[in-house]
Amino acid sequence: MYIVVGLGNPGAQYEKTRHNIGFEVIERFAEDNKIRVEQKKHRALIGQGSYEGEKVLLVMPQTYMNLSGEALSQVLAFYKEDNSKVIVVYDDISLGVGEMRIRKKGSAGGHNGIKNIIQHLGSDEFIRIKVGVGEKPAGWDLARYVLSRFEKDETEEMAKSVDRAAKALEMIIKDGADKAMNNFN
Repeated sequence: MYIVVGLGNPGAQYEKTRHNIGFEVIERFAEDNKIRVEQKKHRALIGQGSYEGEKVLLVMPQTYMNLSGEALSQVLAFYKEDNSKVIVVYDDISLGVGEMRIRKKGSAGGHNGIKNIIQHLGSDEFIRIKVGVGEKPAGWDLARYVLSRFEKDETEEMAKSVDRAAKALEMIIKDGADKAMNNFN
């Protein structure tokens, strides 16, 4: 079973912000594959389903971004899965709007949600889909930037990026991370 975690912050005030792009990708994948992400369990919203015969657990932590590892560690302990079946989808300010990168391991790169996941898992070896949300403008506070909404001229590109990330997620589940990296990176 794959455990797919979309990072974001709970609450209407955070919807459609740069930091919640992980939630948006989970929602798109869920919609495309008729999976309902409604069950409140393990400090997260969870939905179970399948894709191409592979069981999939969709997870949207409700702990706020910086404590995402708490929810994920509870999920892994309950379902007895290891890090090799974890896919984390999140925003990345080092990538331009609409860009995407898939990695099988690596550092947190300054992302506090990923830092917390690495801390709780005791490892940096898990699949990531990093969705570019653009670099912070000079003079902006980082928290203010990632909690801001996309500009009008960015929204169409981000909608395409969410679709692309959902397709990359499907390929990882069906064909593995290496093939997805070759296709999407």
